[in-house]
Amino acid sequence: MRNVTVSIDDAIADWSRVWAAKHQISVSRMLGELLAEKMAEEESYTAAMEEYLAVQPVTLAGLATASPTTSPYLSRDATHER
Repeated sequence: MRNVTVSIDDAIADWSRVWAAKHQISVSRMLGELLAEKMAEEESYTAAMEEYLAVQPVTLAGLATASPTTSPYLSRDATHER
């Protein structure tokens, strides 16, 4: 484990000490857990983005000229039919 020096405003330092005391943890542990959560979120986002980008795109060329029976989309009239 490494020691890191962090500079923060006095008001934030006071708030963090009170919050940590209420939750019976140290400010150091609070910051470590917060940073670990942020790291996990970023890794999760990166994994989701890589999974999304790994899927081959589907071309939509020719759909505009496709007949209504072969188009995967509803026509304007069918969409607004009541």
